[in-house]
Amino acid sequence: MTDIFAFWRWEYLWEDRMLFVDAFIVTVELAVGGLILALILGFAVGIASTLPSRIVRAVTRVYVELFRNIPLTLQVMFFYYGCIYGGIPISTRTVGIVGLGVCSGAFIAEIVRGGLNAVPKGQYEAAASQGLNYFQTMRKIILPQTIRIILPPLGTQLSWLILDTSVLSVIAGGDLLYVTKNWASNGTLSYGPAYLVCGIIFFIICYPITRTARKYEEKLKITRGGQG
Repeated sequence: MTDIFAFWRWEYLWEDRMLFVDAFIVTVELAVGGLILALILGFAVGIASTLPSRIVRAVTRVYVELFRNIPLTLQVMFFYYGCIYGGIPISTRTVGIVGLGVCSGAFIAEIVRGGLNAVPKGQYEAAASQGLNYFQTMRKIILPQTIRIILPPLGTQLSWLILDTSVLSVIAGGDLLYVTKNWASNGTLSYGPAYLVCGIIFFIICYPITRTARKYEEKLKITRGGQG
């Protein structure tokens, strides 16, 4: 056990530390790109799922159920190899951003839908009585309240999205886990330090996000309790 974390293994890791720094930067870029796409899709689909049109609601349901119930690894591989065999030039980074965004967008869509449904129906009726149309009602009254409600689960989803970047290691995405695995297996065999540092980096990124989301959720519950 002690040999796994022998001092000389840590020396190897320190010498190649810039590899891990670069991989960390790639991971952050993938997470940010995926998050932007996920938020766009999530809000668009979430809002569309509350529209009166049955056809629109059915389409949103298909999207949500499809991408929530197929493993992200399979989605990424299908998209990546489908593009390759289809003669479509595409980078692994683009695949990563699209894969993370489309999959997380399905989860965010459900979060948004739940937030919209949590806003009292009286708010819609009050807006209508003031002569506001649907888009004015959403922009001025409903969405501000919805965003406040869904911030905690959105924070948790962001944390999961960051962790999901590790899935891209199956297509050589240049992410943190891919670089860690390759570095440890190519010559040094320093699996202990490599995977430990990789895990610590993910923890340092994700823990503050989930903790902040949890604190905000607790504060929100207290505020609601005080209002009640």
